[in-house]
Amino acid sequence: MAQQTIPPRLRWAVDVMDVQPNDQVLEIGCGPGAGAELICAKLETGKLFAIDRSESGVDRTKRRNAKHVESGRLTVRQIDLATLRVPVKRLTKVFAFNVNLFWVRECPEEIALLHERVVPGGTVHLYYEATRPELVPNIVTKASKALVDGGFRVSIVENKAPAVIGIIGRR
Repeated sequence: MAQQTIPPRLRWAVDVMDVQPNDQVLEIGCGPGAGAELICAKLETGKLFAIDRSESGVDRTKRRNAKHVESGRLTVRQIDLATLRVPVKRLTKVFAFNVNLFWVRECPEEIALLHERVVPGGTVHLYYEATRPELVPNIVTKASKALVDGGFRVSIVENKAPAVIGIIGRR
């Protein structure tokens, strides 16, 4: 397979997430698998559980990361967060990039699931590629409120080039 490029926006977001070798990570909306590739490269004893509602996203992630799936470091499932039963009892990090669930509707059940599964001190990282800067204030407000209402402390990080906003919830 030809080597696939990884967008700078994803590299920045995964760097901010600071994946440690033993982290237990959930990726929501794995899409083509570039985020999974970056995360798995940093794991040693840790694992990544990646989900996507799209069958094609799951298939692409599995193909792109076949060596990580074979090693047992990566599990990929077609499911949405609302119906997810995470096989990992305790998550240290959650990663989502351009997953609008957290700012387009109320999502208390999904946030409660994350709060239940993320260890104290663990983090939820929600990133948005700010291609439409006028939407950023609303996205930050809604995603932050969802996390705060669910028991997380929130901080915001921003990158100018590429334009990405991150809403980080710490349990």
